[in-house]
Amino acid sequence: MPEKPGTAAGYSSDQAERVRRTCLYVATRFGDLLDDLVIVGGLVPSLLIDQENRPAGVDAHVGTMDLDLGLAFALFDEQRYAELAERLRGAGFQPDKSDNGNVTRQRWCISAPKVTVDFLIEPDKGRKGPGKLFDIDKDLAAVVTQGLHLAFEDRCRKEISGLTIHEEQASREVWVCGPGAFVVLKALAFRSRGENKDAYDLHYVIRNYGETVSDVGERLKPLLSDPIAFDAIQCLKANFLDKDGLGPARVAAFLHGRPDDHIQTEVTGFARSLLESVSAI
Repeated sequence: MPEKPGTAAGYSSDQAERVRRTCLYVATRFGDLLDDLVIVGGLVPSLLIDQENRPAGVDAHVGTMDLDLGLAFALFDEQRYAELAERLRGAGFQPDKSDNGNVTRQRWCISAPKVTVDFLIEPDKGRKGPGKLFDIDKDLAAVVTQGLHLAFEDRCRKEISGLTIHEEQASREVWVCGPGAFVVLKALAFRSRGENKDAYDLHYVIRNYGETVSDVGERLKPLLSDPIAFDAIQCLKANFLDKDGLGPARVAAFLHGRPDDHIQTEVTGFARSLLESVSAI
């Protein structure tokens, strides 16, 4: 997978809009499959927090470079996986290629300049570990992703309206990973790869979703009986409660390219408030 830009300056509103339009286009093509798909990854914050009607003091989310789609195993139980691959091809998508020219079956692309779509799936009952590829079709696969099942437990419907990637006017409802599951998935991603963008996305949702941090906590609480969610809580404790710790430092690095005492103090405060809201500290 291509490395994400390390700072906000590497993201553009144009690319973010192209990803949003691609998401809407996918929704128009996969209508009867949408119950078995959930949007995860970097597009989620801008869908959970209304970007056009942001409260005072809430900055616009920087956006994302690609679209991440989580797949439910129901697609495979009902043997609809072949249809998924056929729909992708019919919609003009094709497998992307890595920098060295190898086909990436888990990442497909469309248009020029291209937008990529990454496919994710939960671990396959121990047969495929996190980070491995789950084969769907001869040229389509999904990345096995720890905790993805929680995105189907905590999800919400959001309407996307406007133009598709092909300049078509449309409106569709899609399933979006909820704030509780998003915190879990981003915390685990941060523990795994330590990227500045993951720390930023995590903080953005904790800080800005709902009216108070406890609104995120209410969505997180029902997940905490799951060991994977518990692991995510431990990650937050280890990385986000010290002002000079990895989490706050990397949010500041993402936003400003350097340490920032105000930002780092804010990140720590919101992380602590979230953990207190779910009685985790």
